[in-house]
Amino acid sequence: MNGWNIANIFEEIAAAIPDAPALAHGDATLSWGEMNARANGVAQRLLDCGLVEQDKVAQYLYNSPHYMESVFASFKAGMAIVNTNYRYAADELVYLWDNADVCAVVFHSTFIPQIEEIKDRLPNIRAWLWVDDGSHPCPSWAIDYESAATATTNGNVEGPWGRSGDHLMLLYTGGTTGMPKGVMWRQDDLVGALESSNRNKLPDNPVQGAAAERLKGAGPKGLPGAPLMHGTGFFNSLSTMLLGGSTTTLTGRNFDVEELLTTIESAKINSISIVGDAFAKPMLRALDAEPNRWDLSSLRVIISSGVMWSRETKDGLLRHNDRLIMVDSLGSSEAIGMASNVSTKDSDESSTGSFSLGPNTRVVTEDGRDVEPGSGERGRVALRGRTPIGYYKDEEKSAATFQIIDGVRYSIPGDWAEVRADGSVALLGRGSQCINTGGEKVYPEEVEETMKTHSAVADCAVVGVPDERFGQAICAIVELLDTSIDNDDLVDHVRAKIARYKAPKHVIRVETVGRAVNGKLDYKRLTALALESVTSN
Repeated sequence: MNGWNIANIFEEIAAAIPDAPALAHGDATLSWGEMNARANGVAQRLLDCGLVEQDKVAQYLYNSPHYMESVFASFKAGMAIVNTNYRYAADELVYLWDNADVCAVVFHSTFIPQIEEIKDRLPNIRAWLWVDDGSHPCPSWAIDYESAATATTNGNVEGPWGRSGDHLMLLYTGGTTGMPKGVMWRQDDLVGALESSNRNKLPDNPVQGAAAERLKGAGPKGLPGAPLMHGTGFFNSLSTMLLGGSTTTLTGRNFDVEELLTTIESAKINSISIVGDAFAKPMLRALDAEPNRWDLSSLRVIISSGVMWSRETKDGLLRHNDRLIMVDSLGSSEAIGMASNVSTKDSDESSTGSFSLGPNTRVVTEDGRDVEPGSGERGRVALRGRTPIGYYKDEEKSAATFQIIDGVRYSIPGDWAEVRADGSVALLGRGSQCINTGGEKVYPEEVEETMKTHSAVADCAVVGVPDERFGQAICAIVELLDTSIDNDDLVDHVRAKIARYKAPKHVIRVETVGRAVNGKLDYKRLTALALESVTSN
């Protein structure tokens, strides 16, 4: 085999522990054997629709068993997957699926109105697989996913081209102008990156039977608190399943802390993935309010990626389960496992805000020098080894992020940091003005330009302000032509054009946003103005 292929690994696991749980959702559970059989049916239907090697299959799905199952099916058939943010508006969906050269879409039926609005603009999509969620009947232009999944096949399905570790998955993430860009991961590199922290790793080169031999029965039970459409949820779920574990998804389509805690107890979940305090603080509030309601003794690990979470919240969670291991993971779509921080009941309090670099990570200046510990100099975190091969159809952005330093290729997503005298790393955030609200990356320029299309807006600046639940909230500072316009009207205008989570939570009116003569905004000044306004109201 030319490197590890995820479908091959999953098939080995399914053969070794066919009755162990693989996917769970509400009252329904699929064993590894059942998931494998259903994925065979879906893979065969994709092939029957004329898709060929490395054609792109998009998951336009809420969290459900169909997500990981359709990923497995796509990999079986030798195709690449494309995550889809279900919050996107029409133009954003068209951009994404056109840019990714998507040929098939697996979608929940609730999205039929959105698809029918744009379907004629996407002539290259040849197959639409309808997943019933009780909202709309299967349209004439779609295939019933369930009929495909339950169709009988002769053994494991693969395309005539076979499978390879070079086969890709695309993980789309926001770009500096708000347009998403597709991070290209070879499956072999992705497996290697996800396996890097395991004690009992797969060998570097594929060995028949190795994935099954390391199993001691059913693996750990994981629950993605974050959506599978994002790297945090998907990568953690995939990592758990590579160990023969299972992914349990919540039935609610909005975060419900009571459902999360109830599911941890009833399903005896061992690990969850979250996005910082946006998840952790509601968990702590619920547990403090009803400390005897939930038994969380099965939960051992909480992994947070995308947003750091506070020491106070971690300490609070430890009061309810002192066996917890809480991991802050510094990573991104472009780099898995750059640095981490692990907190337990025995951790030194001062260690919470410090990160330890991984063995393949360094902090480098813009001219490629290592930042000296204790120097106060700032640099970007760079990761070598198992990294993506670039951005799909974007050589310029690929060259900017994936750079050669001292003859070695590094992924440098843009996380700035200082190195303390003791070698620990203090993170400073992205060099751009990117706003991280509840794990969603929002770029000010996109919101600014959308707001300025309103007839009453002369100019606009967008900054992030602290928010207890979401880490940051979006604040629009607007210069108006018509001051009689209502703030809610301005927010609704943005919501109608781009994803709702990008709409401002706060709107501040000013005489001028104060652009410099070169047209640039002073974001430091504007952020201070926004903070003063928000905290005084």
